[in-house]
Formats: sequence, C-alpha cells, structure tokens
Amino acid sequence: MEIISIQQRIFEIRGYHVMLDFHLTELFGVETKRLKEAVRRNMRRFPLDFMFELTNAEYNMLIFSLMSQNATSNTSSRGGIRYVPFAFTEHGVTMLSSVLNSDKAIEVNVAVVRAFIAAKQVAIEYIELRNRLESLEFEVGDINNVLEYLMTIPKPALPEQ
Repeated sequence: MEIISIQQRIFEIRGYHVMLDFHLTELFGVETKRLKEAVRRNMRRFPLDFMFELTNAEYNMLIFSLMSQNATSNTSSRGGIRYVPFAFTEHGVTMLSSVLNSDKAIEVNVAVVRAFIAAKQVAIEYIELRNRLESLEFEVGDINNVLEYLMTIPKPALPEQ
C-alpha cells in the first residue's frame, strides 16, 4: 500500500487532517454501510476528535474540490451517495482497525498512520522553510538598507591624469 496514494486521500476539514469513510472502505475492502454500522455500534470509541459527520456544506465543498482535481470517488458512478460521509482523524482510523478487527484492517491502519506521520513531517518542514525564508528576507532587507546608504555617500573625486 503506497503512502502517496493514501496521502492524496487526506483532507483538512475543521482544522483536522481526516480521511473520509468511502476512501477508507476502499482501503479496508468493506462496504461503507458495514463500516458505518461498526462505528455506530461503537460510538463511545469515536469522540469528535476521532470522527465526525460532515455537514452538507462541507461535503459539497469537498466534492467540488475532488471534481476539480479529477479525483472523483467511485460513488459518483452510482449517482452519488445517500448520506454525508464520516471524517476520521488519524486516531479515528486507528480505532477503526479495532472495530473492524481483521488482518486487512490492521495492515491498512499501519499504512494510513504512516501516511499521516509523513504528512505531518511535510508540514513541519514547510514551517521550518517558511521561517528560514522570513529570516533571510529580514537579512536581505538589512543588506538593501546598507547598500542604499552606501549609494548616498559621495564618491571621492578621482585624481586627474
């Protein structure tokens, strides 16, 4: 299971990095209906920071984003979905493997957790790069000020030959 293909299914919604139930069902090899049944039977395992149901507005925005990337889900071939999806955070995906309790669920869970970790590392590296660029921008600004000052100093007259 490739981390890159999993990372392409991680979205930021409500400030969380999440995967949607219909993407997870593809990975776990179960029907969305069965996944949602397992979650509903075990709701105490899924607090809001592990899993939440999207609003219609969030779902519509997400579908628009997916369609603009030509990455529509397999639900579009069946005429869409009946219910808005569940969004699972990294912790929610981990909890799913205990609820689904199969070798495939455990294997997928390990791959998904690795994808979330890799995504976090990219975010950390981005922040470090941004901070470094801001520091360089400050230093370049100082250099430009020095150069502007040097340009205002009159040049000494050259001796005549």
